[in-house]
Formats: sequence, structure tokens, C-alpha cells
Amino acid sequence: MIWELSLALIAVAFVALVIFLIKTLVAAEKSLDKTTQTLQDVQKTIDELSYEVKQVVRQVNDITGDVQHKMKQIDPVLESVKNVGEVLSEVTLATKQISTSVIEKFKKPSKRTESNHAPVPVVAAQIPNNPTTPNEVPSLPKSDPAKKQPDWIKVVDVAAVIWQKYRA
Repeated sequence: MIWELSLALIAVAFVALVIFLIKTLVAAEKSLDKTTQTLQDVQKTIDELSYEVKQVVRQVNDITGDVQHKMKQIDPVLESVKNVGEVLSEVTLATKQISTSVIEKFKKPSKRTESNHAPVPVVAAQIPNNPTTPNEVPSLPKSDPAKKQPDWIKVVDVAAVIWQKYRA
């Protein structure tokens, strides 16, 4: 009888084990179904995002090409600005040198007398628009003794004309 009871107990234990295994397998199946559904949703989202990302990349490429084209158009303007900066730097340097020499000239007492001092001609501030020859020097205005300009203004006028001729 012990054998029979042992076999019955083993059978009951096996049935209980099978029932728990069935419950576990059903729960695992539900989990796998949910996982499959989630993966399908993720795949669908990735496909949608992939299309949108491709569109964004195309737009970025178009914008990049447009920006490159516009930068090529702006390059001459930037080069001109650079040249203007260099010219202004040269003019500033020349003005600084002239002002330094004028200041030094005024600091030193003049050893020459007025009779030995030749007047510096006053130069017109503008160069004629259409000179007959490229090396034509602008005409000097007649001196008016009533309107005597200081020497440093004359020097600046001469320097301006020389500078304009040099740049032309």
C-alpha cells in the first residue's frame, strides 16, 4: 500500500507541477505577445521617424548649398571691407606720421627768417574728375593774402593730394 500511496502522491505532485507550469507558460505567452506588440509599435515609429529624418537631411543639404552659394556671393564684399580696412589703416598711419612731424616742427624754433622762408602753395582739396592725363597735377588756387592759412594745413593739403595720386 505504500507503493500505491507513493504513486498517488507522485501523480498529484506531477499534476500540481503541470498546472503551475501551464500558468507560467500562459503568463510568458502574454508577456511575449505584449513584447511583440511593443516591438511592432517601435518598428512603426522608427519607420515614420526614418522618413522624417530623411526629409530633414534633404532640407539641411539644400540649406547648406544655399548658404555656400550666398557665402561665395558675399566673399567679394568681405574682401572689399578688408581692403577698406587696410586703406584706413594706411591713412591713419600717414596722418599719424604727418601730425608727429608737424608737432615736432612746431616744438623746434624756426632758424629760418621770414625772408628766407618760401611760401608753401595751397593745394586744392579735390582732384579734378576728368584729368587730361593720368599724371596731371591739379591746379593750385591763387593765394589770397587776406586768407593766410597756417603752415600745417598746407602740409596736410599737400599730403592729401600726394596720397590721392599715390592711390590712383
